Amino acid sequence: MDNRDILIWLNSIQGIGEKTINKLYDHFKNLTDLWYCSKNDIMQLPSITDNIKRKLIDSRSESYYNHIITYSKSSDVKIITILDEEYPENLRNIYNPPKVLYLKGNYNLMYKPSIAIVGSRKATYYGKWVTERLSKELSSLGICIISGMALGIDAVAHKGALDHNGETIAVLGSGVDRPYPKRNIGIYNDISKKGLVVSEFPLGMEAIAGNFPLRNRIISGLSLGILVIEAKEKSGSLITAYHGLEQGKDIFAVPGNINSIYSKGTNLLIKDGAKIVTKVEDILEEIPKLRKLIKENEENSIKYDDFSDKEVSVIKAIHNGPIHSDMIAYNTGIYIVELNSILTILEMKNVIKALPGKVYTINNF
Repeated sequence: MDNRDILIWLNSIQGIGEKTINKLYDHFKNLTDLWYCSKNDIMQLPSITDNIKRKLIDSRSESYYNHIITYSKSSDVKIITILDEEYPENLRNIYNPPKVLYLKGNYNLMYKPSIAIVGSRKATYYGKWVTERLSKELSSLGICIISGMALGIDAVAHKGALDHNGETIAVLGSGVDRPYPKRNIGIYNDISKKGLVVSEFPLGMEAIAGNFPLRNRIISGLSLGILVIEAKEKSGSLITAYHGLEQGKDIFAVPGNINSIYSKGTNLLIKDGAKIVTKVEDILEEIPKLRKLIKENEENSIKYDDFSDKEVSVIKAIHNGPIHSDMIAYNTGIYIVELNSILTILEMKNVIKALPGKVYTINNF
């Protein structure tokens, strides 16, 4: 067992959070000493409750650890720790970063330029309309949408991205195998397949109220900026915004009706200096990294008007990654003889390139 394994073990024990792990780090310096020390040494630990000490002793076995790993694999969940190179740097740099992350879906999305969209669970028609519009437009520019999969604004933000072939990340206040709320199970299933579900809470953990303020720092930490669309004066969305402010992120807010309780929070943010958003350009002009991304997308975008209908079908079939010519034929319905001719033409036009084994990919110019 190394320090990474022990972090995963500790994180899985109910009642052990970041504070307890930090105390254990301070005491042992090297967590492997915790794994191999005597039971008496554990019982003598300062500032740790007897209940937690007993849990440490009872769960300290390789069979317990192996069960965690086996269950995560069977659930298609990837576990990474703050000790791993693949741990996202923007999250590593926040105050009190999560020691362990559980990932279900395309974990590469963590490294993509992202905007967090959060807001009221009891969203108005106006709030839902604005959320869908901005989520759709940001997604179309290749920007990943991050939210908390709650009812209302969060759910609409995720759905706006998914419905327009965009990418989205849901950060949960429960284990990634325990979707919450249950009413969003359909969105959860779609995000698991097409996006990414993230949590710092161990597998099997149900959502509890105290988890949500903690998960909010991950939502803001993974994003380049936080957009709040409808929020009461005392709202979890404002916690996310203030986490973002502490992390040096840009804070955006959509103005709302001054008579609506669901606009008091967003209007307060604007009063405190958040940037007003009425169109997607209001976000883009504030974040240089997004402006650069959009410029690159425009330069690399393929102008479909320059190609025949069948050529466009082939390009779209190849767009999602390397694909065998047989699968291209299957997906497009184009006979292989004609397809080979189209592939040759597209290669000559420098749009695609051939890889070994009759596999094709989009040329990155």
